[in-house]
Amino acid sequence: MTTPTAPAIKETKAQKTERLKLAKNPWEAFDEIRQFARDGRDSVPEDWALYFRWWGVYSQGDGLGLAGGKNGEGKATEFFMLRIGLPNGLLTSHQLRVIGGITKKYARNLADITTRQNIQLHWLTIGDLVDVVDTLTEIGLSPKGACGDVVRNVTGCPLAGINHDELIDASPLAVQVARALTANTAFYNLPRKFKISISGCPLWCNYPEINDVALTAIKHTVDGKEEVGYTLRVGGGLSTEPHIAARIPAFIRQDQAFAAVMAAAEIFRDADVLRENRMKARSKYLFMRFGWTPESYLEVLEAKLGYKLIPSPAEDENIADDIYRDHIGITPQRQPGLSSVGASVLRGRVSGDQLQKLADLAEKYGNGQLRATIMQNIIIVNVPNEMTAALVIELNTLGFQVDVSAFWRGAIACTGTEFCKLAITETKGFAKWLVSEMEDRLPGFDQQIKLHVTGCTNSCGQHWIADIGLEGKKIKQDGKLVDAFHFCVGGAVGKYARTSRPLGYRAAAEDVPDAIERLLRAYLAERQPEEDLRAYFARNSDDTLRTLLNGVAIDPVERDAPPVGAVRLAPGE
Repeated sequence: MTTPTAPAIKETKAQKTERLKLAKNPWEAFDEIRQFARDGRDSVPEDWALYFRWWGVYSQGDGLGLAGGKNGEGKATEFFMLRIGLPNGLLTSHQLRVIGGITKKYARNLADITTRQNIQLHWLTIGDLVDVVDTLTEIGLSPKGACGDVVRNVTGCPLAGINHDELIDASPLAVQVARALTANTAFYNLPRKFKISISGCPLWCNYPEINDVALTAIKHTVDGKEEVGYTLRVGGGLSTEPHIAARIPAFIRQDQAFAAVMAAAEIFRDADVLRENRMKARSKYLFMRFGWTPESYLEVLEAKLGYKLIPSPAEDENIADDIYRDHIGITPQRQPGLSSVGASVLRGRVSGDQLQKLADLAEKYGNGQLRATIMQNIIIVNVPNEMTAALVIELNTLGFQVDVSAFWRGAIACTGTEFCKLAITETKGFAKWLVSEMEDRLPGFDQQIKLHVTGCTNSCGQHWIADIGLEGKKIKQDGKLVDAFHFCVGGAVGKYARTSRPLGYRAAAEDVPDAIERLLRAYLAERQPEEDLRAYFARNSDDTLRTLLNGVAIDPVERDAPPVGAVRLAPGE
């Protein structure tokens, strides 16, 4: 009698990814990409769809998003997206001028400043990738680590080293961490992406609440003397299940900070329990799924370090209130006679020509230093005070606004269906139109408002921390599928950190300005003295806010579940 053969067990997505990562360190395989460039796009093996990410590269979508693909992912084209890492957002005019040239030559004169202080390019061919990476290497930059299951670009305050009020210039530490972990073979295979932010900024402009690991400067009394060091947060993240980072009750001295970050990266790398399901493989799930607490994390961290850290109560922190955190405008520096000039870049979208002209302005008015921000903006630093007014005029003429409306200043948009395979809705053009509509409808609106647009449930546009967050979806209108958005409100970072509330309300893209206008007019009419949007949303029920958005009472609708595959493959920042 023949023994029946057991059916083959299908490999899960997580198992396949872990197998491929064990088989190859992509950082050591760039010669293969050089060969692909010689042999053409058709020579690229399927496995390199994963490996490319370690080089900051994703295949580009067809502009149709989920409607054009299957299993939660749109169709890929022959083109690629490439993300350039800028640790702490630091840039020189020479680097920016070269990036502008690359953008014009290879990327159809289009680039995006991202929410992790990166610059993102599109329309690259397989042959272009080699030329672009080689050119970036020559100017001290790289796409390595900007994507993949690795440490992503290390962010920080864009005014580090020049901010009057900062407790410490943390940018050298941020750069040190980036150099130590990027392309480090000991950290090429993490369970998923790992985001680090390090800052001495009192405004918390780096959003430590949504990073996997964040060091934020604080003061603490040690042996009777006040000392500046860091507080540590871990496990922050957005995507489909947002989680505000947990504060670890320890004071980290400056000479311990680098080791603490490295130990945190090791803890994540060695958490094999996170490798079983890529949908739940971020560090936040140690807290959300596996029962870790700030105290238990501290025990593991101290075991890694080999010594105890100084206890630190929550009262040590002075958390930023409801204030602008984007450093837009003219800000006097700690260096006498100098200022920074921050310009708001709507949606982060720029051309190569604009980048090169920005480089020229940084040299004409400053010393050639610039900073990218996590609000998709740009700052020119070290500008003599008497030259700031002239620089503002030139920036405005170039399309980078220094004096902007609240809607322009607070707008964020992810990549959207224009290039992303996972997006459901178009975002960049929509965000530009939406801002224009709101400026026309509510001129002089006097409150800061974070208005974030994301093209799917993965929250690359960070709608979970917005005053008004718009999450892309599709609905049927007159028998046709059209772009639409699900509304969330009341998200915040800082003193009142919380994720936004889905209101059970959705609207076709063309109807979104009407809904927001109704909501904001009600706020202006009903607000209490000194009441901001966050507080107004907090004291009103979902039913009330949904009625304001719709104009009349309406039953809530459920948010769509994440498309199959989208969570596992999301390229988000």
